[in-house]
Parts: sequence; C-alpha cells; structure tokens
Amino acid sequence: MTRNKSKKFTINMKNRILILCIGVSLITFSQNDRKKKFKFPELKTEINVRKSGPYIGIERGKYNVFELGGEFQWKKVKLIKPFKNAIHIGLNYNFTNNILGYEAGYWFKTGRMNFTYGVNLCYRTDFTHDKIGFSPVIGFKFTQLHFQTGFNFLSDFKHPIPTNTFFVSLRFVIINHRKIDFD
Repeated sequence: MTRNKSKKFTINMKNRILILCIGVSLITFSQNDRKKKFKFPELKTEINVRKSGPYIGIERGKYNVFELGGEFQWKKVKLIKPFKNAIHIGLNYNFTNNILGYEAGYWFKTGRMNFTYGVNLCYRTDFTHDKIGFSPVIGFKFTQLHFQTGFNFLSDFKHPIPTNTFFVSLRFVIINHRKIDFD
C-alpha cells in the first residue's frame, strides 16, 4: 500500500514538472519579436440608410394647429458620431381661426442622443391675406417622435393673421419605406 502512494506522488510530480516546462516555454516563445500581431481588417464599406414616410403632429403656441405631411431621412451609419439629415414638406391647419399653412424644412442631427437643428420655410394664409417667412427650430428626436420648438419670422405686419410666433410641436413619423445600401 505504501508503494501505490509513492507511485501517485511521482506521477503527480511528473505532471507538475511537465506543466512547469510547458509554461516556461510558452512564456519564453511569447516574447519573440518576430511574432505577427493580429490586426482587425478595415471596413471599406459605408452603410447608408434612407427612410421615408408620412407624419402627423400637433403644433402648440397661442393656437393649436394640426400638422400633416411627409418626411425623408437619410444617414450614414457610423460607430462614432453618426450624422442624420431629413427634409420634410407638409401642411398645417388651425381649425378655430381657419388658417392654412404650408411648410418645407430641413433638419440635421450629429451623434446618437443630441439635439436636432433645422429651419422651415413657412407660408400662412387666412384666405384673404397671406404671409411668408422662415422659422429656425431646435428639437429632440427619439425613434419616430420628434419634439421641436421654434419661432416664426413672418412678413407683412400690416394685416395680422392669428398664427403662432413662438411654438412647440410634436410629430410622429410613420416609416413605411426603408432602404439600406452598402458602398
């Protein structure tokens, strides 16, 4: 019985010496200057995403205004600081004062959780007088919801039209076309 115990000890010692030799050789050969370093392959392709669809929204200021239109968005997918652009065209209507308006605009966003910055060209009419102008806007976009605030600079102050000068709007874009390109 004592013989088996000593045999087990020698097998365990042999295993330990073998593991020690393998470890020392791995450490020694890993310090070799001629080894090849692994490099990640560079991605030459760009991913472009284009989305479009109608939107519905409400503009709130001094007056409540219903919005309806379409929006086209495009972006380049990047890991750091993605850039997103959009153009939109639509109409808005104030039911209580019978004011019709048209808007065409552009906005952009850099980064993932940053603000959107843009400008809208505006036309407003009460079917007797009309005004044209522009409105700079700043907003926040999260998925399909886009919250914006801005100020309408309108022409022709002689004939007042009851319209919002300072406003906030909330739009919901329904994406129904999506195209992804790899360049």
